[in-house]
Amino acid sequence: MNFTAVNERILASRNLNFGSIFGRSIELFKKVWLQGFITLLLTFVTILPFYVLFYLPFIGAGISDPEMMRTEEVPPAILILMMVLFPFLLMAVMTIALALNAAFLRICRQKDLNENGREAYFYYLKKQYLGKSLVLSLMMIGLAFLGMLVCGIGLIYVIVPLYIIPAFLAFDKELSPIEIVKASFSLGNKNWLVVFGLAFLMGLLAELGILLCIIGVFFTAMLAKIPAYFIYKDSIGFSFND
Repeated sequence: MNFTAVNERILASRNLNFGSIFGRSIELFKKVWLQGFITLLLTFVTILPFYVLFYLPFIGAGISDPEMMRTEEVPPAILILMMVLFPFLLMAVMTIALALNAAFLRICRQKDLNENGREAYFYYLKKQYLGKSLVLSLMMIGLAFLGMLVCGIGLIYVIVPLYIIPAFLAFDKELSPIEIVKASFSLGNKNWLVVFGLAFLMGLLAELGILLCIIGVFFTAMLAKIPAYFIYKDSIGFSFND
């Protein structure tokens, strides 16, 4: 669907039902908890090399000058280099996390609708989607930064559209990055309290996994992402052209 069609569906959609989405998210989690764990694990494994690259100057300086490690004083040149590398680290981490999140939502649709198909965790890191994922991650970083500038209050507001963006990346391949952001704000503004409530409550429930010997949180963390699938499904629906 193009942006006009998506926006018309958003405007014509009924208000989201908190209880219905909450209940269905719990039920779907029972089917995709393993895929959620795999997604989280792949996210950590994929971003790890970028963290190693970021700390490489510090590690190299420590190896060449062990005295620096004992004094815990980092040379200014190393700090400057790490500051230069930090935006690239943030961009890489955001892009990978966004793409894998969208892939997880795509898997959620497969399990929910009993679709056949391979569980492609790196689907949105393919060549045809990588550029869009990268641009979207930059926009998300920019929106979060702007939100923080407004005494943090703005960040609370943009949390809702940012939460929905992976669903549009997953299910609307015809939309450009700016159109995805516009559609996310349109849908988020219409159902802000419901979306925020679902994201907040599911986030709390996802953290309960820490009670299971701490490691359990890795199995429950992706529960917080599932409502975005039903938010999209109930508001826009699917064209099944991807």
